[in-house]
Amino acid sequence: MTTIKDSVHDHIEIQGVAAALLDTPPVQRLRHISQLGTVTLVYPSANHTRFEHSLGVYHLADRALSHLGIEGQQAERVRAAALLHDVGHSPYSHNVEALIHRRTGKYHDDVDELLGDGPVARVLSEHGLNPDRVAGLVAGEGELGQLVSGELDVDRMDYLVRDAHHTGVPYGTIDHERLVRELCFVDGELVLDEGNVQTAESLLLARALMNPTVYQHHVARIAKSMLRRGTEELLAATDTTAEALRRWDDNDLLVALRQCDATEAYAGRLSQRDLYKRAVWAEWGAVPDEILAADHDAVGAMERAIADEANVDSDAVVLDIPPEPSMTESSSRVLVNGDVRRLGEQSTLVNAIRAAQRDQWRLGVYAPADESERVGSAAIRELGLDLDGARVRDVRTGIHATLDEFN
Repeated sequence: MTTIKDSVHDHIEIQGVAAALLDTPPVQRLRHISQLGTVTLVYPSANHTRFEHSLGVYHLADRALSHLGIEGQQAERVRAAALLHDVGHSPYSHNVEALIHRRTGKYHDDVDELLGDGPVARVLSEHGLNPDRVAGLVAGEGELGQLVSGELDVDRMDYLVRDAHHTGVPYGTIDHERLVRELCFVDGELVLDEGNVQTAESLLLARALMNPTVYQHHVARIAKSMLRRGTEELLAATDTTAEALRRWDDNDLLVALRQCDATEAYAGRLSQRDLYKRAVWAEWGAVPDEILAADHDAVGAMERAIADEANVDSDAVVLDIPPEPSMTESSSRVLVNGDVRRLGEQSTLVNAIRAAQRDQWRLGVYAPADESERVGSAAIRELGLDLDGARVRDVRTGIHATLDEFN
């Protein structure tokens, strides 16, 4: 047995297949993948890694299995899947995942090839575990896959607490011990036992509060957009493939950006935190439907049109359109008077959080500081933003501001 001191869960005991998997290269690579990517440019202490998080997910999965009375090979498969659930992450975690998916068709939980061959496959086979079945659990398949990837998964329980701990933001604090203890299966569905509507709401509320404060903080979004732009140009300017890049770590990507003439400026800005500024920060109601529905190619065309209108270089404009707010946690299931009900049907809090998420949503247009005013004016014209329908404002007081900012 191996015991590891963890900043969140204290001592984590690892044994069996998980202990053997710990020192395989795909798991050790996670030491060099930041958990929150560019969020560390906002919260300097948020320098924890996917490796730490994977240990935490393993720990909570082990606790849940014990509570549920699941043992033997079935439990070992879940423990392996919990430890391995993030081995497919690309550099900077989710920050460049959309770009890689466009080119490879794979997300971070598509781990079949990583688990089906090489050192991980050997360890799994030595412990009598089928790599394909473990990969299926990582993808959330089957009844027990819900523990690893689902609305009430241990992944979410760990990252909320861990991210809150390392950022110093209190909003992600949840009673993860109670959540794990109250899990049960009803007709193949993972649910929270009777009397736990508020427990489920706490998970929902924590995620809703962490989103604008941490995960969607405007500085992190700007840096993430610049990283994506640089990575896309790196793939276009070099022989690097997206398949190869998705197996790099954070340092590999940053070094590659520095060494490429087309992307060294992005690397320098990210390293020195010399980031673009908000030229436009627009609410949902100000943005035409066709802009909200724009795909990657359409966004690129709009960026070039804004740059032409503002008479700036095309690299000086980044358009950031987040997806429509969603709340998967609202489909979590809880037992109420013996019936399994979706949280969204039982909790009046859900609708309030949905409205808050829509209010917090922002479209961003980013540009270097000395060009942001021109870019902001051009973006409003080119995108057809509705200044009367909802607020569109620049970071500085004055341009594109509303009257209430002067009160």
